[in-house]
Amino acid sequence: MVIGLLQCDDVAPELREAHGNYPEMFEALFHRVDPTLEFRVWRCLDGEIPDDLEAVDAWLITGSKFGVNDALPWIAALETFVRKLWVAEKPLIGICFGHQLMAKALGGEVAKNDRGWGVGLSFNRVNQRADWMVPWQPTLDLLVSHQDQVERLPRVARLLGGSDFCPCYLMQLGEHFIGVQGHPEFTKDYSRDLMALRGELIGPHRVRQGEASLSAAVDDTLMVRWILAFVRRAITMRS
Repeated sequence: MVIGLLQCDDVAPELREAHGNYPEMFEALFHRVDPTLEFRVWRCLDGEIPDDLEAVDAWLITGSKFGVNDALPWIAALETFVRKLWVAEKPLIGICFGHQLMAKALGGEVAKNDRGWGVGLSFNRVNQRADWMVPWQPTLDLLVSHQDQVERLPRVARLLGGSDFCPCYLMQLGEHFIGVQGHPEFTKDYSRDLMALRGELIGPHRVRQGEASLSAAVDDTLMVRWILAFVRRAITMRS
């Protein structure tokens, strides 16, 4: 399987030597589950939007420091690309910013959370069990770093999980789009360093809470297993 990585941000220069950039993070994560996967990267943040929906087997939109409501030409172009993927029933994975963009592109609403930043480990309930959730568990705990979140789902979305802090955390749209607010590609070390880098922006109390949460286990590998099961199912249904 070839996954097209739609890159929407770079790791901050101060952190790149220690943690690499986002494409390397995603490759390392997915290869823990399936080392045969291949990745192609489009730097959407530089205006590089694919012109061929069928260039890869499935697409993935990364997170970003930008917001889906920012008036930037590349974000508008990527939103149009998402709608084309929807019509073509092409598998798409949305991570954080990508999760929000697919919701917005299909009629949902994204806004800043009035409770402030979500950082560190987020603890979520899985409220609906889908057949691709193998192995099954009723919780999904992933690292996060966000202010914006999906406030209203598109009509075509199925809400699968969330928390009081972020109700629209995990969603399925149709049979070929899947979105999650969390960052399965983050490591705990990267999360800790990112909180330190953004400490003044996030606030000391929220950083303390985020750092304390890092003692808990992360469901990053489980999330990848679910994503790959969902995508393979979507590819089979489409063929």
